[in-house]
Amino acid sequence: MTINEVSHSWMEVTEVEEFLREPPAGFSVEVLCSGYRVHSEPEKSLVLVDDFDSCKGKIVFQKSLGRKVKMHNLWEYTSMRNSLLTKRIYLLMSACEDNFSVTGKKAANEARDSNNPFIKWQMERGLDWTISSVAGESYRVDIDLTELLESWAAKNIHIITDKLKVKPVWRDASFTLKYYSDALFDFPHWFGFSKRKFNLRLT
Repeated sequence: MTINEVSHSWMEVTEVEEFLREPPAGFSVEVLCSGYRVHSEPEKSLVLVDDFDSCKGKIVFQKSLGRKVKMHNLWEYTSMRNSLLTKRIYLLMSACEDNFSVTGKKAANEARDSNNPFIKWQMERGLDWTISSVAGESYRVDIDLTELLESWAAKNIHIITDKLKVKPVWRDASFTLKYYSDALFDFPHWFGFSKRKFNLRLT
């Protein structure tokens, strides 16, 4: 499988092997006997990648928060919100063929910075809607980038398999925020009523 060199001021998709071989600014890669350890600068980037196994061994993102981020107080939520709105976000996702056989994993960073205020606005609005609807309760919110990635990839990415151009199906293009309130009787959370989800879109 090959993928075009794809770069944009607010989004970039990179194959895992390329990411490890030439890490972006602010990242460094340590080669271990068992695989790789990826170091990053949390002041500049928000890494939401779980450890995973590859053909070259286990890949660990040292300061990653993981795909499911837990928060226990207002300070942690405020810090996380600020990171989502100001930092470059790194996710690991998969590009699959239509029959859902995985063609390869992608290390992708989606940055909704000042270069794309519409996406930043969607993120901010989604977070505001989630908090206002479950204030004082524990909650879970899923942030899905699938539509955003599909729209962008349709214009910028071409995957070639066996000399044939294929349209990839993107999987795992989401992450989850979990906030745990200290409320004694958190009935909406117990019964699954405080789950929210919002999608990011180009238009």
